[in-house]
Amino acid sequence: MRKRGRAMDGIADMGGTQGWGPVRPPQRDEPVFAEDWQRKAFALAIISSRAASGGINTDAFRHALERLDRAHYIDDGYFGRWLNAGELMLTERAILAPGAVEARARNLSGEHVPEPPVTEPVRPHYAPTAEGSLRSLDAAPAFGVGQRVRARNVSVPGHTRLPGYVRGHAGVVEIIQPAHVLPDTNAHFMGENPQYVYSVLFDSHELWGPDAEPFTVTVDLYESYLETTA
Repeated sequence: MRKRGRAMDGIADMGGTQGWGPVRPPQRDEPVFAEDWQRKAFALAIISSRAASGGINTDAFRHALERLDRAHYIDDGYFGRWLNAGELMLTERAILAPGAVEARARNLSGEHVPEPPVTEPVRPHYAPTAEGSLRSLDAAPAFGVGQRVRARNVSVPGHTRLPGYVRGHAGVVEIIQPAHVLPDTNAHFMGENPQYVYSVLFDSHELWGPDAEPFTVTVDLYESYLETTA
């Protein structure tokens, strides 16, 4: 069996962990939005993210998702967590006052509670250098196809796309992808810092020991996530 995966720190870094119950495969005729509110939640999350970021910044939205607590990330479901992340971003940028959504919901249900005043938004002074996430680099890739590399065993305090289950483990570079904006800095509006991305093949026994089911996992990793093996 061949799997592909990406993850990040926080509750969203669930790859290779136990205790989350069975995975439900999608149905062939499964709709994009099972209920009408999910369609609206999807749109609201995108609008909220762009309003808070001053434009498109998918990494900042992912960082908001991974900072949610269990109830807001797991219990509220997929589109529920999108709404929660959008609200978090708007609150952090003072576009929404803390408690504003709850107060408005109570008033819409017939209650009469004061709503917190609207404050002056604090948006980041940051703009991408180009559309999308692909960038060009003059430097050559640090690693080559077929080279054995190791994912750095580091603890990341902020956003990252380095999955916890591959940290400290060795694999083989399969594909060198074009340079992409580095999520670790872009999520915090600290620069694009583009890097080459490598598709690295890991053996299941390397990741989870000799008793693991035999299969391989291909993970896309940014150049700074990798180091040469001894």
